[in-house]
Amino acid sequence: MPMMASSSFLSFFLTLISFFFLSSSCCTFTISNYCPHTIWPGTLAGAGTPQLSTTGFQLDSGQSVKLATVPGWSGRIWARTGCTFDASGIGKCQTGDCGGRLECDGNGSAPPTSLFEITLGKGDDKDFYDVSIVDGYNLPIVAVPRGVYGTCNATGCASDINIGCPKELQVVGGDEQQGGVIGCKSACEAFGLDQYCCSGEFANPTTCQPSFYSSIFKRACPKAYSYAFDDGTSIFTCKAYEYDIVFCPNGNGIKKSESPLTAPSIQKSNNRDVEQVVSSSNNLLSLPLPILLFVFILIFSVYLAAL
Repeated sequence: MPMMASSSFLSFFLTLISFFFLSSSCCTFTISNYCPHTIWPGTLAGAGTPQLSTTGFQLDSGQSVKLATVPGWSGRIWARTGCTFDASGIGKCQTGDCGGRLECDGNGSAPPTSLFEITLGKGDDKDFYDVSIVDGYNLPIVAVPRGVYGTCNATGCASDINIGCPKELQVVGGDEQQGGVIGCKSACEAFGLDQYCCSGEFANPTTCQPSFYSSIFKRACPKAYSYAFDDGTSIFTCKAYEYDIVFCPNGNGIKKSESPLTAPSIQKSNNRDVEQVVSSSNNLLSLPLPILLFVFILIFSVYLAAL
């Protein structure tokens, strides 16, 4: 009997360990709105990977939403602003619009839009991720990975580029924004020249160099992609079990609200923590999985010793 009990416990233990390893291979995106106004996040899966459970939704100030994904998922996440939709989800947004629908359903974002881009690794393969303002900018965004194995780099663009956007790149809003700048175009979109679009004879890293305009973006947000070949300082790797994607990390006047989509409300006191994460390139956000494994091994050892 003791031997049978031991075998049963060992089988249960190995199943439990496998469960935790399998769980750790999946990843969750926690999307949070620190802006003092409503945003409408959108998601788009890359070729060969499934769309997330939602491809577009409303997120009021102070709300956060968790979206589960699968190993190997590739895609991008962004936020739309100034949206109006009817009961059937048809409408438009001032920035980041994705085909005039609440659910983007495979449509990408209309520039200018700040983008979070990622390809998740399968198994032990690392994730590759970045924040891109190559297609222009509409909102501050930071991405904070919670690493499985150790140190992971936060990245993003916490600065409000709209404030200092050159006049020739500005997107100006309507009455709701009091005529303010709601987006900053890329030079490629504004002028359509090969030298700004890294196309034609400029379609390689040797001939396509930082421009006056991309340098403005880079100075404001050193860790974000500012032009097509800005790989060296802008793409990061990690093995993470969760990515916190925060819009307007320095936002003030957050209003708490609840909806069926909402995870626990964002606490305003966390703003400084996010700012510190953005300013540092060595932030350790570790998964408690090793601790759990240690506890299970300890319990199993005690159990064997008692037989």
